[in-house]
Amino acid sequence: MMSEHPAYPGTSAEFDAVIARCREIFIRKASDYGNSWRVLRPSALTDQIYIKASRIRSIQQKGLSRVDEGIIPEFMGIVNYAIMALIQCEQGASEEDVMQTEESFRLYDKYAMEAKRLMENKNHDYDEAWRNMRISSLNDIILMKLMRIKQIEDHEGKTSVSEGVEANYYDIINYAVFALIGLTSQETSGRKE
Repeated sequence: MMSEHPAYPGTSAEFDAVIARCREIFIRKASDYGNSWRVLRPSALTDQIYIKASRIRSIQQKGLSRVDEGIIPEFMGIVNYAIMALIQCEQGASEEDVMQTEESFRLYDKYAMEAKRLMENKNHDYDEAWRNMRISSLNDIILMKLMRIKQIEDHEGKTSVSEGVEANYYDIINYAVFALIGLTSQETSGRKE
C-alpha cells in the first residue's frame, strides 16, 4: 500500500468508502437489471456520463432541481458508468447478457482498484491539490475529459500524443470520487460550495 500524505491520512479510506457506496448501487442495479449494460458500446457509456455531468452543471447553475435527486447520485452514476466503460473497453460490447454477475463484480473491483492506485500516485505528485478545488470545477474537468473521449472516439481511438480513452475514464472516476468526498464533507459540516 502506498503511503498517505501526512496532512490527509484518510484519503485512502475516504476513497474506499465512496467506492463502496457506488458499488452497492452497482450491485443493486445488477439485481434489478442483470448486466443489460453489456450491450452498450463505450461511446454510449461516454454519452451516459455526459448526461449526468451536464445535469450536475445545470443544477449547479440554476441552483435547483425539479427531479427529486441531487447531484450525489449523479456523481455516483458517473463513477459506475466510467467503470462499466472500462470493462467494455476490455471486453467489448455484447449482444447478449452472458457475463456472470460475479464476473462483473470482479471486473468492477479490478477497475476501482486501478483508479485508486492512479489516485494515490497522482496525489503524491500533486500534493492533494484537488482538496482545494470547487465541486463545480471537478465537474467541469469531467466534462472536459468527456469531450476528449468523444474526440478520440470520433478518430477511432487514434491519438498522436494524448492518452487514450481509458486514461480519461480513470481520471473521470477519480474526479467524481473527489467530488463525492467533498460533498460528503459538506453534508457533515453543513456548509455549501
